[in-house]
Amino acid sequence: MTRLNLPEYNFRIQKTEKGIQIFDSIRKKLVALTPEEWVRQNFIRYLVEEKKYPYSLIAVETGLKYNRLKKRSDITVYDKKGNVWMIIECKAPEVKISQETFDQVATYNKSGKTTTKFLAVTNGLTHYCCEMNYETKKYDFLRDFPDF
Repeated sequence: MTRLNLPEYNFRIQKTEKGIQIFDSIRKKLVALTPEEWVRQNFIRYLVEEKKYPYSLIAVETGLKYNRLKKRSDITVYDKKGNVWMIIECKAPEVKISQETFDQVATYNKSGKTTTKFLAVTNGLTHYCCEMNYETKKYDFLRDFPDF
C-alpha cells in the first residue's frame, strides 16, 4: 500500500477468499483493503495513538440523511455527551483534495439535527481540519488536528 503522511502503524492484514483484508478495530471485523480503507485505518490509528481520541467515541461509515438522501461519513468522532464532535472524509491517496471534497464533508454536517465542531478531509497525504464558527457562519482551518 501507499506510504502515507502519517506515522507507521502495524495492522492485521490477511488474504482471504474475499481478497486482501484489514482488521477494522472500530467495527471489530475484517474489511476489504482498498486504498480509501488504508487511509481510514491509518487515520483512525493516528487519532487514537497520537491525538488520544478514545476508540469508544469513534464510529465508521455512520449513516446520515440529507434532503432525503442517505449518506455515510467515513469517520465520525463523538464528544463525551454523545454529540457529533468531528466528521472526517477519507479519500484514496491518488484522489486530490479539492473544494468538492470539502463540500462533501460540509454536506454531511448539514444532515444532522446538531452541528459538529470540526470538519476534516484527508487522502492520507494531505490533511485539512477546520473549526466551525456558527455565529459568523465561517470556518477556520487549523494547522493541526485538535487533541481530544
